[in-house]
Amino acid sequence: MSNILQKKVILKKFFGFDSFRIGQEEIIDAVGSNKNVLAIMPTGGGKSLCYQLPALMRQGITVVISPLIALMRDQVRSLTQVGVAAAALNSQNTEQETAEIIEKARSGELKMLYIAPEGLSSKKFINLIRSLKIEFIAVDEAHCVSQWGHDFRPDYLRIGELRRTLNVPLAAFTATADAESRVEIVEKLFDGVRPRTFLHGFDRPNIHLAFTVKNSPRTQILNFVNARKGQSGIIYCGTRAKTETLALGLREVGHA
Repeated sequence: MSNILQKKVILKKFFGFDSFRIGQEEIIDAVGSNKNVLAIMPTGGGKSLCYQLPALMRQGITVVISPLIALMRDQVRSLTQVGVAAAALNSQNTEQETAEIIEKARSGELKMLYIAPEGLSSKKFINLIRSLKIEFIAVDEAHCVSQWGHDFRPDYLRIGELRRTLNVPLAAFTATADAESRVEIVEKLFDGVRPRTFLHGFDRPNIHLAFTVKNSPRTQILNFVNARKGQSGIIYCGTRAKTETLALGLREVGHA
């Protein structure tokens, strides 16, 4: 089966899509060709597919480094529900869960193994990773490596060493890296050797930010909501009392 056909089959079978979003396919091709990659894509742009799909085209394991246990659990659950052999090693696992995951990884059953960056500080954990057939590393929220970023995580600095130890290619993904942060990501994760870089912007066309002068705010809110009858939304209030009063007012005029 050709790579083009294989991509399409995997895209439909496991992810339920008939076509790629803007920018996804060229990144998937680079990752699938074992290139070092830095991809800047807007939130909601489909970053995870760019390393998940190529992982299903490989024989070995793709390690995914993610900063949030809730996020990796959510992705593992979604993948396993569609038949992808994925698992997560983190501090919330029981000893039995960890043993089962390690056994699956060693037996070649796993395609994707999610880990938290804090695990990289353990020599025992690094030796475990080295014993597995790892073919690729994907780094989610790669801006965490940058001290210029808003979410710096010191253990992300160990990822470059892991890449060198395993001698495998790496793809870094983020939605929030400015020029200065991108330079530091390249320096820390790729030893300064520039990877294939894809910059697809930060714009999210479904989000609009606007301000208006406060003038009879209750009336303004009711007018705003009335113009969006049937849609969902969130209104933030300063106190619980204001929240309850406004919610009552909205119900009285027919909003759920």
